Amino acid sequence: MAKQKRLGYAVVGLGRIAQKAVLPAFRHSREAKLEAVVSGDASKARRLAARYGASAWYGYEDYDRCLADPRVEAVFIATDNATHARYSVRAAEAGRHVLCEKPMATTVEECREMIRACRNHRVRLMIAYRKYFEPASLALKRLVETGQLGRLKIIHSAFTFLLPRKSRGREWHLQSPAAGGGALVDVGVYAVNSIRWLTGAEPVEASAYPWSADRERFRDAEESIAFQLRFPGGLFAQASASFGAARASFLNVMGEKGWAALDPAYAFDDERRLFGEIGGRWFEKRFPIMDEFALELDALARGVREAEDPEPDGWEGLRDVAVMQAIHRAADDGGWVPIRLP
Repeated sequence: MAKQKRLGYAVVGLGRIAQKAVLPAFRHSREAKLEAVVSGDASKARRLAARYGASAWYGYEDYDRCLADPRVEAVFIATDNATHARYSVRAAEAGRHVLCEKPMATTVEECREMIRACRNHRVRLMIAYRKYFEPASLALKRLVETGQLGRLKIIHSAFTFLLPRKSRGREWHLQSPAAGGGALVDVGVYAVNSIRWLTGAEPVEASAYPWSADRERFRDAEESIAFQLRFPGGLFAQASASFGAARASFLNVMGEKGWAALDPAYAFDDERRLFGEIGGRWFEKRFPIMDEFALELDALARGVREAEDPEPDGWEGLRDVAVMQAIHRAADDGGWVPIRLP
């Protein structure tokens, strides 16, 4: 059988996540190949292209030239949140497939623009949610889908990390126009998407409480936020996200027959542990660290090859943004607000 040609990618945006996870993932990918990198820093682009074997590097001002390169068939968008839509739409218009980091964009309308552009130009759009592929989360989802936990009643989740005062390359996280929010959109999005994905249900109301210990530093974006989501059928979820605590994450799901927890739940460089109790019997399983970003790269490549929209698609990203906008409205209003999903 002839070997499948690997999908050629350009990585757009060479910040922390690109350097720590996305670029190294091509070494572990079976179906994707790094062809180019794009950055506003020419020396960094040249250096990282050489380190990871990209055949070309470009500045942001040369993005259209990158998209015209026939070796570049898809882009991985890893820029600041406010430019996700811009770079995704331009890629779609050039006939290039799009794998975009989360959150998909800063507004629902930007998400719609991305979906429209990819649909109109017949390219695939995927949002970079690793939980759809990594084994520990899939094992937890099987417990939910097979009814082993019974009817779900409560979900708790949190994701925190300490954003150092001198955080080189990460200060845009504190600038609301660039980020679209603070801890909620950066790490709270993991809980929003995971809860929706696990349950297959959509929340109908949200409430929230934001706070910042350093109000001067976090004047444009919340340092921490706690939020609640109400679902039809009596399910209630509550979660927290913060830039002000040591790195930690968990996802606890409680049903009428049992409960299960994933801890740590969201960081990509920790061994995961799935444990709980069903029918009075304890269970526990450990999942070794693996390259979850390579799984994402390969998933889009398969979608392109098989002419199918990969999961999670743009609509999943859009709905998460809609939920987070409702959470921010609730934080501003101080009460429950309805969530209206497209």
